[in-house]
Amino acid sequence: MESNVEKLRKLIKESNNIVFFGGAGVSTESGIPDFRSKDGLYNQKYKYPPEEILSHTFFVNKTEEFYEFYREKLNSLKYEPNITHLKLTELERQGKLKAIITQNIDGLHQKADSKNVLELHGSVFRNYCMKCNKFYDAEFIFSSKGIPRCECGGIIKPDVVLYEESLNDNILRDSITAIQKAELMIVAGTSLTVYPASGLINYFRGQNLVLINRDSTQYDNRANLVINESLGKIFEKL
Repeated sequence: MESNVEKLRKLIKESNNIVFFGGAGVSTESGIPDFRSKDGLYNQKYKYPPEEILSHTFFVNKTEEFYEFYREKLNSLKYEPNITHLKLTELERQGKLKAIITQNIDGLHQKADSKNVLELHGSVFRNYCMKCNKFYDAEFIFSSKGIPRCECGGIIKPDVVLYEESLNDNILRDSITAIQKAELMIVAGTSLTVYPASGLINYFRGQNLVLINRDSTQYDNRANLVINESLGKIFEKL
């Protein structure tokens, strides 16, 4: 591991335009469960499969049951940033890290004070009335009971991308632009199986691609450096 950390440190030192692309593995060391590992959300037992609960159709047809699951499993208010979030903020302040592209909806990058965060799948911290578009914060949603409603009577929906919904075009465009400009792209804590997010790696034209993930991914053969280790251990040594 030491030699890999040294290689990564050298790549970071020599790069002035870095993009970090992260998945659920970035937040697991803060205590937030991921989705696809053996202890992840998708391998727990519910009345409905989590993929079904987190779909647009389910939200529309079974809103109250959606919110039961959402409040119990996706409340990230009590969690704090870990060493990976904090080190990325340092790199951003040094002017090296130009963008953080995340598949996470937990807001921990912003909690760590990172500024240029592109949230592909939205955030639990933004919620809008489907009728009048009034904004509501996460505290309102997670402390409410039943179906959260706006003062106008409309149902409030979290600004998270559910299954069957498309990604935000502006976020997608900004992510592609950042990746195309990057010299070094660090992809971490993601199995790279969720499309279209995983397809973003194909826009990278820079010199060095680094993959950090506990398990191997389908893109390992394209990387200059592959580290199969926990992110926390790697970033602590940086």
